[in-house]
Amino acid sequence: MGLTPWHGARGSGLGVSFEGAEAAADLPGLARQADAAGADTMWLANHLFQRDPVVQAAMALSATERVSAALMAISPYVVHPVQAAMAAATLNEHFPNRTVLCLGAGAPGDLDAAGVARPRPLATLDESIGIARALLAGETIRHRGERFQVSGRALETGPQDVPIVLAATGPGMLRLAGRQADGVLLSAATSVAFVRWSLARMTEAAQGRQVRRIGLVFASVDADEGRAYGRLKRLLAFVLRGPHHQANLEMAGSDLDQGALYDAVAKGDWNRATALVSDEVVARHSVSGTPAQVRARLREYRQAGLDEVVIAGMRGQAMLAETLAAALGDRPDK
Repeated sequence: MGLTPWHGARGSGLGVSFEGAEAAADLPGLARQADAAGADTMWLANHLFQRDPVVQAAMALSATERVSAALMAISPYVVHPVQAAMAAATLNEHFPNRTVLCLGAGAPGDLDAAGVARPRPLATLDESIGIARALLAGETIRHRGERFQVSGRALETGPQDVPIVLAATGPGMLRLAGRQADGVLLSAATSVAFVRWSLARMTEAAQGRQVRRIGLVFASVDADEGRAYGRLKRLLAFVLRGPHHQANLEMAGSDLDQGALYDAVAKGDWNRATALVSDEVVARHSVSGTPAQVRARLREYRQAGLDEVVIAGMRGQAMLAETLAAALGDRPDK
């Protein structure tokens, strides 16, 4: 399928996620790897208590020449949408047409740890998108909402061409992305079937609007299929334990005892937790295995409707290089 028009997109349909655990000294090299491979976007995660995505994006963009950087995902419960728009506009002023602003409600565990309440997420994100879009368009804003009141000011940078993406989980957020955002970002560990279902909800709400379809996908490649799967089991155990993944698991036909998994993770019993995650679950909720298997799974995710597959869950330059090498064989322009 053709790519939705998107500034900075080079036609690879490939993105790379940096989770905030990357040391400052390592990030420039990782960013250069992504750029040299032809990735469209580096997605810089915004997990509380980890590294700041705005600073990381600035350093990554400074180390590269073409690849874009996305702030993923800025929560209006922590960062006012005016501040988020300022950050994206300033980055784009320094690095024209290489910045993407991704908004999202935020990870519940992170917000709970920081004592941050998150009332009425749909209304809050709806207002946030509107405020950011008006400011990035160079408008003098006049907004009187339920959550935010902003008026009489414009960004000093003037208009900045920054796409706005919504990190969406659940029907309400997917419909909001379809109505208001330039792109939708689906979370990692989603199966191909759940990606297809999610994009259908978004597309219905978009009513013909062009919305770039982006999905985070955990990735692991190794000549030994079992070893590749094993690298992701702890990560998938942590993510798939959540009850909001029940529909995702059911649509994939994955047999996983979420109650037992939640209990094992809560107790820090990682041997038990990873034992509950079978190779079949890994295969259905990631792009993992031998290089040929990784390429085949990437094709499945693209055929489900994704314009950009964002590979995630890699640790260090060696894993990133191996995964990029496998993914390159499945580039749409090859």
